Amino acid sequence: MRGGTGGLYTAAELAGGAMEKYFAREQIMGTKKATSGSKRAVGRIAIFPGTFDPITLGHLDIVDRGRKIFDEVIVAIGKNPEKDAMFPLEERLEMIRKLVKHHRNVSVEAYSGLTVEFVKRRGAVAILRGLRNMTDMDFESRIALTNRRVADVETIFIMTREDFGYTSSSLIKQIVTLGGDPRRMKGMLPKSVIDRLIYYRDRKLGAFAKTPTDSQALST
Repeated sequence: MRGGTGGLYTAAELAGGAMEKYFAREQIMGTKKATSGSKRAVGRIAIFPGTFDPITLGHLDIVDRGRKIFDEVIVAIGKNPEKDAMFPLEERLEMIRKLVKHHRNVSVEAYSGLTVEFVKRRGAVAILRGLRNMTDMDFESRIALTNRRVADVETIFIMTREDFGYTSSSLIKQIVTLGGDPRRMKGMLPKSVIDRLIYYRDRKLGAFAKTPTDSQALST
């Protein structure tokens, strides 16, 4: 990818938003070419997949930045049988739809099966993923290379903002189910999600139903 001076972008430039500017510029140029060569331009759709259990401010940041690059972003909630869900699928759909309803080019759907098959069914041009660190890069790059080889599906990465570099749904889930106060996570979670976590905790619902009581914890 070329920088503004004709050279390759550095890692610092990419983290600073050069990638977003590049794709935004390419989107404008692509739209002009499409409209000049045909009567109807096809919008570019990106799929942002995950379990989003719970959705974090880091996720929403990727959605907000991704929607400025693509014509449409679909937040795709995958059904993962290997994970014990904190929130039921329908509730996650409802929560996320409320959180992104002010974005006209963002929608939320659930899917099962392979992500690449969902990408093709929706006519998307790429999978959108966020990267927090080098561990993410190693894991995500292997999946991205596999998806491109076996399904010819591209992946676009966006570096997370520094504020969300250590935000993890799995870690948050572990903390709150072991007694951590959801209200201490206002820098990582939307208020509506925090409120639902408190509601579930107080009523021992979902993953909180498996949380040991104080007396059980003391006896182990």
